[in-house]
Amino acid sequence: MMFRKLLFLLPVFLLAQTLAFPQAADSIATDTSTVNRRKLIPVIASEAVFYVAGMSYLHFVWYKDHERVPFHFYNDTKGYQQVDKFGHAFGAYVESYIGYKLLRNAGVPKGKALLYGGTLGLVLQTPIEVYDGLYEGWGFSVPDMIANAAGSAFVIGQELAFDEQVAKFKFSFSPSPYYKQANGYLGDTHLESMLLDYNSHTYWLSVPANKLVPNSIVPDWANVAVGYSAGGMFGEFQNRRYYRGMALPETQRYRQYLLSLDIDWTKIKTDSKFLNTVLKGMFFIKLPFPALEVNSKGQLKGHWLYY
Repeated sequence: MMFRKLLFLLPVFLLAQTLAFPQAADSIATDTSTVNRRKLIPVIASEAVFYVAGMSYLHFVWYKDHERVPFHFYNDTKGYQQVDKFGHAFGAYVESYIGYKLLRNAGVPKGKALLYGGTLGLVLQTPIEVYDGLYEGWGFSVPDMIANAAGSAFVIGQELAFDEQVAKFKFSFSPSPYYKQANGYLGDTHLESMLLDYNSHTYWLSVPANKLVPNSIVPDWANVAVGYSAGGMFGEFQNRRYYRGMALPETQRYRQYLLSLDIDWTKIKTDSKFLNTVLKGMFFIKLPFPALEVNSKGQLKGHWLYY
């Protein structure tokens, strides 16, 4: 569930901002065996604190009212049109990306940074699945674990193959038209809807345009992005008919495939150190742009601005 992923995703992101991760791209061009302990120790200590805090929340708060049961599995492969699987992969990607960059910024050699930082997403997400397997109402999800592993592998694989993140995994959110029709099932506020309404999520792979068609005209920061989303969902596997005593609208569940433009924030250079930090910290955010949509209803749509 997206809410629990944010337990680890947000603290790791904040840690990256605090410890000057955005400057890493300029300072790790070559490998080094000189580890900067002044940077490394706060990274390790802070991540450990966040990890313990997150696990404590799960144990003492999240599962407090759920019965402990023998370890069991839960097959949610077909849930939410697989949008939540993209969410798992995205969360693991962001955590691994930041973990790797932080360690490289601290002077950790590339191999070790990939081993300890590049696997961070999988490491952080695995205990959540284990906990799920021990409590009633949940279950250990092998598909979720595969998605988590894929997110971390996407970081590691690109660094090994290209020595950089050629394709970036990004996210965009916009309140769905179903949010106001759901009587609170998809969240009572816009913040809750971001966590509960998978209709509002779009996940993107963003690639530099000049990598697709090599040329000297297109700037390095100009990207092309392909996205995946879904709509019409008022339930995990099938739509609910009622919630809180009120009928929910009948809708057709469908998938959306999108093509759009994007900007690679990490490739934009300014004279402001603060602005550079902000831009590089936005590496996982897809910018609103016109988009072309093909969906499983057989429709072809154009969007003047899609987010």
